[in-house]
Amino acid sequence: MAATNERVIFEKEGVFIHTALANSDDTLLAGKVSLIEKGLDASVDWKPTETETDFSPEYDPGCEPDWAVISPTNSIHQSQPVATGSRQRESVNFHAKKNRYAINFSLSELKSIRRSSPSLGWSYLLFVLKDGATLPALHFHEGGSKAMMKAMEKYVSITRSPHDNRLFMVTPNDTEALSRSFDELQLFGESSGDLVSKFFRDPYTTTLGGFSKVTNFLRDTLIATNGHPSQRPPDEMADLLSEELPGLDIQPTENEFDLITRASLGPRPDVERRQPVGQDQWKNHLDRDGRVTSIHLLLEAIFRGGLHPSLRKEVWPFLLGYYKWDSTHKDRLELRKRKEDDYFRMKLQWKSITDDQESRFTELRDRRSLIEKDVNRTDRTHPFFEGEQNPSLTLLYDILMTYCMYNFDLGYVQGMSDLLSPILMVMENEVDAFWCLVGFMDRVHHNFETDQQGMKTQLIQLQTLVHFLDPQLYTYLESKESANMYFCFRWLLIQFKREFSFPDIMRLWEVHWTDYLCENFHLLLCMAILDTEKSAMMDNYLGFNEILKHINDLSLHIDVEEILKKAEGVYIQIADCKDIPKPIRDILAIKAAHDADNGTSTTESADSGGSARSADSSIEIVPDQEETTF
Repeated sequence: MAATNERVIFEKEGVFIHTALANSDDTLLAGKVSLIEKGLDASVDWKPTETETDFSPEYDPGCEPDWAVISPTNSIHQSQPVATGSRQRESVNFHAKKNRYAINFSLSELKSIRRSSPSLGWSYLLFVLKDGATLPALHFHEGGSKAMMKAMEKYVSITRSPHDNRLFMVTPNDTEALSRSFDELQLFGESSGDLVSKFFRDPYTTTLGGFSKVTNFLRDTLIATNGHPSQRPPDEMADLLSEELPGLDIQPTENEFDLITRASLGPRPDVERRQPVGQDQWKNHLDRDGRVTSIHLLLEAIFRGGLHPSLRKEVWPFLLGYYKWDSTHKDRLELRKRKEDDYFRMKLQWKSITDDQESRFTELRDRRSLIEKDVNRTDRTHPFFEGEQNPSLTLLYDILMTYCMYNFDLGYVQGMSDLLSPILMVMENEVDAFWCLVGFMDRVHHNFETDQQGMKTQLIQLQTLVHFLDPQLYTYLESKESANMYFCFRWLLIQFKREFSFPDIMRLWEVHWTDYLCENFHLLLCMAILDTEKSAMMDNYLGFNEILKHINDLSLHIDVEEILKKAEGVYIQIADCKDIPKPIRDILAIKAAHDADNGTSTTESADSGGSARSADSSIEIVPDQEETTF
């Protein structure tokens, strides 16, 4: 029976341990596995359900498995606590007494999970702890291994290894590290710790500013504590692995972490940027009715050079899905008229609510308050928004309030003003700016949704890319408690808005919006920045806090063109790789090479050979191409 402060999250019977005993090919210990929540952590607990068999008389020392429930000397074996630093770790406990065997360990002690190959038979999970201990495999004779791993994701991040589809790396949801990251990156105020806890626990019921369906990533301002702006200059400030992996060589270093070197990636090519697309080039892509022709070539040109500032007002609506590429001039005029009517109809909805009505409409009242507060401090020192009676502030406010009517579920999320301000500056029109914001939010809404899975997924994907592209950097970050990539949180959340000046962020956004190489190009931008700053972090032995400060100080000191070139070079380097791991292909949407005769993916078929041992056979059938994480 769980204690009052514990809660059973997952439970499954028919989970067996396979032992190797004398005169027996295989002996099964039936049991029940549970995932038990203990505060912000959880533990895995397996207990036997059968006691009638006595294994002690005939244990064969020559047939000892990789783990031992009973020792070869025929005596009961129970592990002693392992010293860790100044404390003793007692969370892992194997014991056998009167034929009662048990396993119990905390998820915070877990390093990796190996899952059986996707073939017929009993699916098993093999747990490896941070101290190097390999626990006995748990065989799920009645299925449930995937469901258990899914339940574990509430407490730890589980990432498939880019080099081994059966190996999953486990990263603790380090609430202290995330809170410290938010504080250093100036994402939250003083109570960021509480919000971080809710980030991992129950995001849906977490409230922000008085209403429950606004994301709890952003609190109050996206500014520093005590209301002061972050370190961004005022002219453009928005308030706002111990086991060897296939294909890798592991070499010990004096710094007590593994130096993992790349084995399969070729050299990174040099990439040259082009001149921005100008008026003449744009006109060459329009037929006489106004349809855009040779769209792919145009997107390539925008990707490689961006747009001349004078073209952004005309082209951004296409990039953001407001206008269709095959629409004519007449089509766009008619669409804009309909969209204008739709906008002002929604605007009238909130403007017509009386004060008496609003007194009983808490959600709208709170959203209005948040918008008013953010509008009064968004890019206020920039000429477009400066001054107390600036009409641009009214437009900013009206657009954000109307978005609440357009998207009731999301409403207003603090930080959206940061995304809107450059769009409004470019479009210079309330209606067009609104529908471009809608298109932008359609791209990044997962950053702000209540389950917060979007941000978690992106952090895991970035972690996977770093692990694959630069194992040396990954291992260093891991040694500094930074492999969770929390220090990149701000980059992903508001699409680098704070890292670049207005001209530069406009260039970066329009390049990214082309989706010319892949939709996740922003992850390659993160990778490019990290690659640029690798020497500064490693040569100076920066620790957790120093890494956070270093990343924060990069604001307005990043060369946008160099980062764009390097990010494209990284993509080409990966795409030219002969055998791209499936997790990397999935992240970057790179298609695998196919066999010309049978159309079978050469990279995907490698894992489906007949090398699986009979122990991999499982009642639980796992598809070869799984849609889920596992």
